[in-house]
Amino acid sequence: MPKPAPDGGSVAAVKFRSLPSSFAFAACALSVAALTACGSAPSSEAQAPACPTAAPQNPGTSEWTLPGATGSVAVTGSTDTAAPVVTVTPPFSVPETQVHTLQAGSGPVVADTATVSVCYMGVNGRDGSVFDSSYERGTPVDFPLDSVVPGFQKAIAGQNVGSTVAVAMTSADGYPAGQPAAGILPGDSLVFAIKILDVTG
Repeated sequence: MPKPAPDGGSVAAVKFRSLPSSFAFAACALSVAALTACGSAPSSEAQAPACPTAAPQNPGTSEWTLPGATGSVAVTGSTDTAAPVVTVTPPFSVPETQVHTLQAGSGPVVADTATVSVCYMGVNGRDGSVFDSSYERGTPVDFPLDSVVPGFQKAIAGQNVGSTVAVAMTSADGYPAGQPAAGILPGDSLVFAIKILDVTG
């Protein structure tokens, strides 16, 4: 439930909530055009990592706070045992896409055409609602970076595997025409908290 902010607005503290199965569109939803193969199934290998589903017991200070053209957002990345926290003062919007490395990894650098395995949470800046979360499902998603919306590619390309990153993206770098199945309207700025697990290619 949103709580009043000091300026009279409201603050939506988003961990994650149950989403109808129709919203579990994973990497497919990140693509401006429908992908022919989404690769959203988790690896069959027993050692494949999982996305933590538990909310943090004490998230502490946010790792990234960003005032927008309207509203603001604060993000704390995931850990090995807890999902990220995205706190939105809505309506949040940004005039240009911004990326912030919450925790730097030490793995290889991700190329802009690589196929990646990630855990992620997507939040709508307009109202602070979670529209998709692999953390809720507990399983990572694999997809090629050249098949997702520009803002998601900007967040991951050039990062090191193992990094936790956040991106606040403009509607133009997300879904300019909206994404009705996810409740995304034209003009909505989106926020993602992402953990880069692995890369191929």
